[in-house]
Amino acid sequence: MRQSYLFTSESVSEGHPDKVADQISDAVVDLFLAKDPEARVACETLVTTNLVVLAGEIRGRGIMDTQGNWAPGVPEEIEQAVRKTVRRIGYEQDGFHWQQLTFTNNLHPQSAHIAQGVDATGNKDEGAGDQGIMFGFACDETPDLMPATLDYSHKILERMAADRHSGAAAFLQPDAKSQVTLRFEDGRPVRATAVVVSTQHAEGYDEGERETELHDYVKRVVAEVLPDGLLNGETVYHINPTGSFVIGGPDGDAGLTGRKIIVDTYGGAAPHGGGAFSGKDPTKVDRSAAYAARYLAKNIVAAGLARRCTIQLAYAIGVSEPLSLYVDTHGTGTVGDDRLEAAIKRIDKLGGLTPRGIRTHLGLNRPIYSRTAAYGHFGRKADGDLFPWERTDLTDELKAAAQA
Repeated sequence: MRQSYLFTSESVSEGHPDKVADQISDAVVDLFLAKDPEARVACETLVTTNLVVLAGEIRGRGIMDTQGNWAPGVPEEIEQAVRKTVRRIGYEQDGFHWQQLTFTNNLHPQSAHIAQGVDATGNKDEGAGDQGIMFGFACDETPDLMPATLDYSHKILERMAADRHSGAAAFLQPDAKSQVTLRFEDGRPVRATAVVVSTQHAEGYDEGERETELHDYVKRVVAEVLPDGLLNGETVYHINPTGSFVIGGPDGDAGLTGRKIIVDTYGGAAPHGGGAFSGKDPTKVDRSAAYAARYLAKNIVAAGLARRCTIQLAYAIGVSEPLSLYVDTHGTGTVGDDRLEAAIKRIDKLGGLTPRGIRTHLGLNRPIYSRTAAYGHFGRKADGDLFPWERTDLTDELKAAAQA
């Protein structure tokens, strides 16, 4: 592992068009799981100028039957959830407004051929909702055991969104992006060399005193988010480098579910299997197994068994047991990686890392997903609570099993 280098991660705000799409898709997931904890959902969203389009495959009691007939009132509930999400984000612009947008719902029944592979029947356990590889990661760069560059990029935009909603920075509009570059020495972040923030703003905040006000505000937020000592006189700021950012959100650029998978995970500090999370119920291992891999990696680092840990899981559609489990502690482990793999397999409460075992242990069949769809799925609290895959309740068992 290199010890001295520059590394960069980016984040996007809740008002970024792709994140608007993610939040709408997960609002649909939550709506359906509240009706049927075993609902099957694969909801994709397109957003553009005053238009929201849903597409995908669903199944669930009290939602839609196998012939595609909606339960009474459900289409209206879906539209209400969509408009409520857009309103919560803060879009009341001419080009994208929660009341004025056109909404199209193209959801249809899940394929019976997929259902027969995934559902538990007779002696067959529930299988994975698709094939694929999923990665989890943790490191000791921050208290939340996340890569520092991504953690700070998220927190800058979270703070700006909070100020926008409270009125403390009323000149901000919902769409924004951030990027943080840190210099690492001996594997530790020592200095922020560059910070990029592009934020949609009210008319007039791209020149004169108002532009200075916006720039000063952003620098103040950055200084409050980054730990002491990372910023200095050599840190380079790029704030709205294009000059103006009035037209933004879905009116400025179309958004799609699942296009910000690196923002959602580890900011490029770890591999990614390629599958998106939002819009998918937890039988889809793209989501649930990625959460389980993060849970395991975080517990390994929290237990002091490594400073950095990457975990890969792999599945085949319709098959319950994972095809492989891989642990890599990047030379920072206190025991061998093979012993950590064996230790994980010895923890019975994980249910063999089958889709049902993961869902049961982490309690994933609940409407908890709208809160995940902006500012990352890992390393943070939402509404004051840790996501279940962020718990560190396996540390003692992992240490004991690794020494066995």
